[in-house]
Amino acid sequence: MRHGKKFNHLGRKVAHRKAMLSNMAISLIMHKKIKTTVAKAKALRVYVEPLITKSKEDSTHSRRIVFSYLQNKHAVSELFREISPKIVDRPGGYTRILKIGNRLGDNAEMCIIELVDYNENMLTEKKTKDKSTRKRRRGGAKKQTIETQLTETIEDETKEISDEEEKIKKEVIEDTVEEKIEAKDEAKEEKPEPKIEDTKEELKKEESKKEESKKEEPKKEEPKKEESKKEEPKKEEPKKEESKKEEPKKEEPKKEEPKKEDEEK
Repeated sequence: MRHGKKFNHLGRKVAHRKAMLSNMAISLIMHKKIKTTVAKAKALRVYVEPLITKSKEDSTHSRRIVFSYLQNKHAVSELFREISPKIVDRPGGYTRILKIGNRLGDNAEMCIIELVDYNENMLTEKKTKDKSTRKRRRGGAKKQTIETQLTETIEDETKEISDEEEKIKKEVIEDTVEEKIEAKDEAKEEKPEPKIEDTKEELKKEESKKEESKKEEPKKEEPKKEESKKEEPKKEEPKKEESKKEEPKKEEPKKEEPKKEDEEK
């Protein structure tokens, strides 16, 4: 009777089963993922993970042990050169099984088995989740001392006070801004909008003033020029006449004196 025997023979004899698992392990190492049935994938996982663990220690002995299972030197070199550096820090669980539905025909349950460290999409998702989650201690955590509790309470109080101060500052700033806006609106409302008729009348008055100023400017300038012209000859003529008159007066008595002397003689 087979009570408690859970090993899956996969419907094959020993030699056939070992050869199949060896070939599947080689293809998984070379291609990093393969498509197969769920039963074969579970059997392959048990077969290949001990070989990957052996590859962590790169020695001749471990290489020969792995080669005895795989019988393929290219797969052995790929395992020890490229895969082992990536799985050094991982303590087991090197493969992942992803179910993809049932197969047409015999309706067998199909899946994809892959190496965990070569699925970049899953690794990026895990990193983002780790950053967002927070770890909290529960149950078996050590009791905090009185000093640590006091420091935590003080920090919480200071944070609350700082938050309240920031809120008050923001409210004050918003109130001042609203008051300024209201004052501007009131000032705009108080100022009456100039009517179109008033503006037209003001423009007409300004134009009339400009025309009057233009007319007055030439009238004022002309008489000044004429007066200057008239004044200039008046001032010069009398000076010339006086000089002419004075000269003969001085000469006449000089001519008369000798005539009188001759007569007396």
